[in-house]
Amino acid sequence: MTDISRDDTQLMSLDDDTLHEECGVFGILGHTDAATLTALGLHALQHRGQEAAGIVSYDGRQFCSERRMGLVGDHYTNPATLAQLPGDRAIGHVRYSTTGDTVLRNVQPLLAELEVGGIAIAHNGNFTNGLTLRRQLIADGAICQSNSDTEVVLHLIARSRHASSSDRFIDAIRQMEGGYAMLALTRTKLIAARDPIGIRPLVMGELDGKPIFASETCALDIIGAKFIRDVENGEVVVCEIQPDGSISIDAFKPQAPKQERLCLFEYVYFARPDSVVGGRNVYTARKNMGINLAKEAPLEADVVVPVPDGGTPAAIGFAQASGIPFELGIIRNHYVGRTFIEPTQSIRAFGVKLKHSANRAVIEGKRVVLIDDSIVRGTTSVKIVQMIRDAGASEVHIRVASPMIFHPDFYGIDTPDADKLLANQYADLDAMCRYIGADSLAFLSIDGLYKAVSGQPRDSRTPLFTDHYFTGDYPTRLLDKDGPSNVHKLSLLANNG
Repeated sequence: MTDISRDDTQLMSLDDDTLHEECGVFGILGHTDAATLTALGLHALQHRGQEAAGIVSYDGRQFCSERRMGLVGDHYTNPATLAQLPGDRAIGHVRYSTTGDTVLRNVQPLLAELEVGGIAIAHNGNFTNGLTLRRQLIADGAICQSNSDTEVVLHLIARSRHASSSDRFIDAIRQMEGGYAMLALTRTKLIAARDPIGIRPLVMGELDGKPIFASETCALDIIGAKFIRDVENGEVVVCEIQPDGSISIDAFKPQAPKQERLCLFEYVYFARPDSVVGGRNVYTARKNMGINLAKEAPLEADVVVPVPDGGTPAAIGFAQASGIPFELGIIRNHYVGRTFIEPTQSIRAFGVKLKHSANRAVIEGKRVVLIDDSIVRGTTSVKIVQMIRDAGASEVHIRVASPMIFHPDFYGIDTPDADKLLANQYADLDAMCRYIGADSLAFLSIDGLYKAVSGQPRDSRTPLFTDHYFTGDYPTRLLDKDGPSNVHKLSLLANNG
């Protein structure tokens, strides 16, 4: 994914020029290697969040927590760290902060001691009424230790008058709105829940007869677990260890049923290509996007080049449908750190080349079609087009395997304000093309995207997917939309993690 970046006058972080993945969750109950398996599952989900990772386990006596800034591999490959997470049940989380500061106190899972015992919570997504509920809780005397919206769920569980932890959990999520896939760990239970519309994905698996939940099937694959099924939209699944050591599994639908509407960006960008989301292989869907793009926006060219890595499956499909040869005309450096401290503008200008290099041998003198998965602000596209021209391309054409993005997201994707999106800054496609510096520019239509994923065009009366960033059709209320975004930050702790 390209094109969400800070202004070029600031110090450049290469990863700021992307749509950031929401987060990822993983949990397992009753397995002797719970923490190690959770670490492996989080490693498979690393693409969903690279700022921080955390694991909470329970050993029969106490909860143990290890939450760290940085990548899973930076910490959880250390046997000493895993030794601090004993027990046969655990949940974990990889994070990119769409709400809350990037500091350790916001890293999930969040753990609290309640009347019904300890409980740890981790979730992927955003609550669209989280700030509203937070204000009400604080007005009623609640003390918030973080500014993560996950903490709101803990407060609602604590205030519930139901007797059991699972009933309290259900009572809490009935009050939440938005998109989420959530896991909770108690002394005896692993609880999984998915929002009523099913915006965020969540799957159930099994390893050695023990239940597992994860954001994507690739996290099951890495540990050799069996895929059981998707957690249904609006469903709560309660797995509990019984006194005899067996595990009971009960499923509930505590809210009125609604039509499932998975987030389309899971197929466009977020999910790993080898995952199966909503019963659909992500790689196949992305390849189909390229095939449909070639049909909708044909042209004469010499070589099809993906913008790595997100554009690669679509570029393969485009090349096959168009008959234009596919080549790796851009080589990605996978070993670039998150930030480079660049003190001068002349050094900062090297930014895109630190992450991408043009393969002159397959570009020079050629009419190049660049395939990208999406364009948000367009800033990286400008740099990549210029890089391809500098490598000797005679023409540079851009084809984008998703529609233009007009609207921000409020369900867990970190998007800029509407007026900063490329599609809203220029009057038409030609003006966008001139800004980017390409010879031509075309986007996949919304019907072309729907056909690539589901085989059917979009039905405006009952859309199959959440697609508001393209259409403006938000599937839930947005109670917090007009409220201040910096409400209740903890100023005393702002610089202390």
